[in-house]
Amino acid sequence: MSAPFVPHTDGEISEMLAFLGLSSLDELFASVPAAIRLAGGLDLPDQWSEADLRDRLEDLAANNRPVGRQLVCFAGAGAYDHEIPAVVRALASRSEFVTAYTPYQPEVAQGVLQALFEYQTMVARLTGLEIANASLYDGAAALVEGVNMAVAHTGHSSVLVSDGVNPRWRQQLQTFSRGPGHEIARVPLVGGVTDWEHAAAATADRVGAVVVATPNYLGCLEDLSAAQQVSHRLGAGLVVCFDPVAAGVLKTPGSLGADIVVGEGQAFGTPLSFGGPYLGLFACRLEDVRRLPGRLVGETVDVEGRTAYVTTLRAREQDIRRERASSNVCTNQTLMAVTAAIQLGWLGTAGLVEVATRSARAARYCREALLALDGVEPAAPAPVLREFALRTPLEPQLLIERLLEEGFLAGTPVEEGFVGTDYAGSLLVATTERRTRAEIDAFAAAFDKAVR
Repeated sequence: MSAPFVPHTDGEISEMLAFLGLSSLDELFASVPAAIRLAGGLDLPDQWSEADLRDRLEDLAANNRPVGRQLVCFAGAGAYDHEIPAVVRALASRSEFVTAYTPYQPEVAQGVLQALFEYQTMVARLTGLEIANASLYDGAAALVEGVNMAVAHTGHSSVLVSDGVNPRWRQQLQTFSRGPGHEIARVPLVGGVTDWEHAAAATADRVGAVVVATPNYLGCLEDLSAAQQVSHRLGAGLVVCFDPVAAGVLKTPGSLGADIVVGEGQAFGTPLSFGGPYLGLFACRLEDVRRLPGRLVGETVDVEGRTAYVTTLRAREQDIRRERASSNVCTNQTLMAVTAAIQLGWLGTAGLVEVATRSARAARYCREALLALDGVEPAAPAPVLREFALRTPLEPQLLIERLLEEGFLAGTPVEEGFVGTDYAGSLLVATTERRTRAEIDAFAAAFDKAVR
């Protein structure tokens, strides 16, 4: 074999290429950009045993410095270092949940279906809307589906998106919008919050969706009433990207006029995990339930009158009239959704309020400590909750590298063009309920040392 770690014979590869009408593997992978291809093959000997290879991979993995034991995390930007109680790990790792996939046979999947139903109920309460689905892949995917639903409902393809929405989510929205032809227009930030007054004056009448995040990417609290007024005047759907932890102390987006609410549920029981898999939260008004993307679990009774759970409203457009569908998603993140339901059930209302309050108090203490240092200034004057952007005397990436040596993951650099030129080059710092006063004091001292 020419490639000992590839489980296909030369004959099988030749047969595949012949069937495809191609002359080489290079031709097969021609669409993959050269910059992301592996050059030179794997740096491994040809005749290693499985044990030798495993030992080598474990040595390489030991070079990682995970958050927790080795690094104190002050980074956020959409993924947060929250506490995961032992009971959540214990219950979510039970084989009944870990091995369950699609509940096509409800008579043998009642436990998973009930857990998903409970999850939906909790998300509906967090968002203040009547209906929540059984989850989507992550927050960015939920945003894409939210915009698709709003555009389908209004019939207008233009979308106003605040620059305060997570830029990674906006990038994904931009990519997926090429298919249906949505026209994405950015609304700038002024003073750290969305300039809806400017947007309202310059906007035509064919807007299908207005998208805003609160707290936004810079951690600033947005005035949802201003966004709601713009969407109402334009006849557009209001899509709100919310922080589900902040929901412990803020009014629900639904109560403030949101038509669709999306979010990232990683904070509820899912570790950082190098970026995934995560959990997309999605909720809408009852009138839009038949446009709801993904899976929906409903409560009913069986032939003996006992409570039962089923996937419901399955005969929707993505199944029977695909050319008219606003979504092709018909699945969900079962394990992450069940995990979130367990953590939310464990916390309860009082527990969620405590997590949000402790995170906000830690942010205030940390922000004041850092702003007391020479040359450190706020990047935006707007009120913040548990995340904030700072201007520092040192370029953010270099500052992050220096603080890594001190045992801190300092934050996330705000890149050029992500949220407008006014905030480029600032550092985004986040806190959770896990950050202690001692950790914050040590972080501020190391921060001071690093910027000198």
